[in-house]
Amino acid sequence: MTIVFKVSDNVKEKMIKYYNDLRRDKTPPYAVFQAMEADTIITLYESGKVMFQGISADIDANIWIDLERKLNNRIIDIKDGKEKKNSKEKTNKYRKFDNYNTIGSDEVGTGDYFGPIVVTATFVSKENISFLDELKVTDSKKITDDVIKKIAPKIMEKIPYSSYILNNPDYNKFHKQNINMNKIKAILHNKVLLNMVNKNLPYEKIVVDQFTPPKNYYGYLSDVKDKVINITFTPKAEEQCLSVACASIISRYIFLKTMHDISNELGTYIPKGAGAIVEEVGAELVKEHGFEILNKYAKLNFKNTEKIKSMK
Repeated sequence: MTIVFKVSDNVKEKMIKYYNDLRRDKTPPYAVFQAMEADTIITLYESGKVMFQGISADIDANIWIDLERKLNNRIIDIKDGKEKKNSKEKTNKYRKFDNYNTIGSDEVGTGDYFGPIVVTATFVSKENISFLDELKVTDSKKITDDVIKKIAPKIMEKIPYSSYILNNPDYNKFHKQNINMNKIKAILHNKVLLNMVNKNLPYEKIVVDQFTPPKNYYGYLSDVKDKVINITFTPKAEEQCLSVACASIISRYIFLKTMHDISNELGTYIPKGAGAIVEEVGAELVKEHGFEILNKYAKLNFKNTEKIKSMK
């Protein structure tokens, strides 16, 4: 897996400092540095472009994509590294699936160290498109959490949906069985899609954002008894299909509520993302409650776990 995008100057400074002790001796031409962290190679170029290569490239890249969002209000698509212009876009632009009644699914939480993975499927009929356009529904990554908290309950009241929350202990069990993230996502998408199909809704298409090739997706479900197979896989489906966009917003809303509940349970703010702040909070939690607390609230296969172990 290779992910490339351009970083802002303030993030670039933090990146140079973060990878300082992980630098390789040899640096490629026009590169500020090349570093190796576990199985990911990180190369920062003088142009400001950074390249992540390796099996866990998406996890490493998400740390900095999340920081760009927080510090600079930049929204970068991890799939192509391009910045999304989210300010003055028309909400009624052409969408590929507006002429169909659709079931669509999407997930959140896969790049966050703390908290669950939430997957949702929704059914959007052609009659509900105007209602959703009035709410300015789009991909949840393009709108703020405050807006999501306002519009998600309205969507959930009117739009049929099914959500599944994979808690951290169950997530960690998956990884002990060497089940990778894409297989976990495929299993969870299938769960919520099956729930929606079984409602006998008058859908015409089922749409899923293509996070893995269709052959791989169905391969991950080879040992699943009941599965949904008539799926249209589409890159950037959140922008092309309102049922996927609604699923994205509802999943984010449930994730935010769950993170709020976790913070209350632990008596301290639990941050989103997978940056340095989560390691500081994780180290404090381990100091107070013991290492087992992470199994209950964190994704142990993330590299943050090893860094927390090394912190005193």
